[in-house]
Amino acid sequence: MKREPQNFERILTSKELLEVQIIYTQIDRDENNIPTFSSFHYNVDTTRYFYPASTVKFPMCLLALEKINKLRIEGLNIYTPMFHDSIYSGQLAVMRDTTSENGLPSVAHYVKKILTVSDNDAYNRLYEFMGQQAANDILHEKGYHVRFLHRLERALSPDQNRHTEPVRFINGGKNIYEQSMLVNKDSIVPPARILKGKGYYKSDTLLIQKPFDFTYKNFFSLRDQQDVLRTVLFPESVNASTRFDLTDEDYQFVYQYMSQLPTETIYPAYTKDSSYHDAYCKFFMYGAGKERIPDHIRIFNKVGDAYGYLIDNAYVVDFKNGVEFMISAVINVNTDEIYNDGKYEYETIGYPFFINLGQLIYQYELKRPRKSRPDLSKFIMKYDLVRP
Repeated sequence: MKREPQNFERILTSKELLEVQIIYTQIDRDENNIPTFSSFHYNVDTTRYFYPASTVKFPMCLLALEKINKLRIEGLNIYTPMFHDSIYSGQLAVMRDTTSENGLPSVAHYVKKILTVSDNDAYNRLYEFMGQQAANDILHEKGYHVRFLHRLERALSPDQNRHTEPVRFINGGKNIYEQSMLVNKDSIVPPARILKGKGYYKSDTLLIQKPFDFTYKNFFSLRDQQDVLRTVLFPESVNASTRFDLTDEDYQFVYQYMSQLPTETIYPAYTKDSSYHDAYCKFFMYGAGKERIPDHIRIFNKVGDAYGYLIDNAYVVDFKNGVEFMISAVINVNTDEIYNDGKYEYETIGYPFFINLGQLIYQYELKRPRKSRPDLSKFIMKYDLVRP
């Protein structure tokens, strides 16, 4: 970054204001294609709070897939129609999903929507299927230091977020599995109050000149984000206790939709929606650009953006040149330190940062010597639609 001041001088000189954290992991393979990992950190602090935004959706997908497997109920799988009921304040019922091929909601369709375009409602439905307490407890047991406290895009109280909708799985008119409302009776208490910025807008028009309170918002450190990514992509390289209980089919499903582009997706009909493009939710190397991503490059990732924070947690593969690496980063482009004013420098600072950093590492990886060319066939996926 120091060698390219035209791209990174502001990032380097303002790293604390911009809350920049970067983890770059090199992957080297031996003659048996077994990978080893070497990680490099810039300004990383696992205790420093940043709002993780949509990055929390990735582990929630994994938890939901794991839960289906652990239930071990005949006739219940990720494609079984799943319905939500409303019996408590703030809850929303779901009886159909017009974006799916059969018009019905399911764990599989919610995961698909999350991994391709980061759908908020889909995350909420999986959060409700898991329940707040189980989602946190299971991730803690696996060694991930997280706090998942709330749904997204729904202004609910802590009490409402502790109560999650009853869920029913029904197939062919038969009740396969029924889950009552889950309640987290043990309030999750953050270690300290988290106040950020100089002020915030309330109800869009009223400026409150006090720091914005993030205390009861989600927390997911960058280190844990990359650890979860590695656990899913390279499960054999980590301790069994940190893995998710996924089938081979689950892994293939996750790999496909993590890397599938909206322009390759039929259900939902993202390919027919001009607002979606190749680089939608692919910050590294491409930002918010609308150019075509080369066919030989695939990015397996999960992004987040909210309150001025941009995050991307990615595994980048170049099949043509035999390149692979992991890169995770966060930046806060709320430079006026006023939250909810809509004045975040995504276009001028945020996206260029991810484009430049991704390209910087990619160009370095193209030239970096390797003892063995990696066999990356594991990550060659068949997608819903072949791009023209």
